[in-house]
Amino acid sequence: MNAILNLGKWLYAVPFLIFGAFHFMNAKAMAGMTPFGGEVMVYVSGLALVAAAVSMFIGKMDKLATVLLAVLLLLFVFTIHAPNAMSDDAGMQQMSTSGALKDLALAGAALMYAKYVAKDDAIIG
Repeated sequence: MNAILNLGKWLYAVPFLIFGAFHFMNAKAMAGMTPFGGEVMVYVSGLALVAAAVSMFIGKMDKLATVLLAVLLLLFVFTIHAPNAMSDDAGMQQMSTSGALKDLALAGAALMYAKYVAKDDAIIG
């Protein structure tokens, strides 16, 4: 049973590595979604996603990384998804609401990871 439960750490980290890679591969296309900073912010957030995944993989500073990941995901909810969810376009509303709920769930999982899975780092008590 523990082997299956330990798989959860990997299943959670891999998508963030891929999402981060997508930020680098599609920065120009994603730049229009950022509330400020354009392409630079896409690269910065992509780097943050990759760094969080690597931290979870190696188990170093993973508590701090997952708390910061949760903050980043909540920023996505409130700066990207929420404004688009109030669009006049019904399709955009549905896509943005789905994205907001996905990122909200992932932020909650990141905080649970920080509490129950991450090693106890000195930076966060």
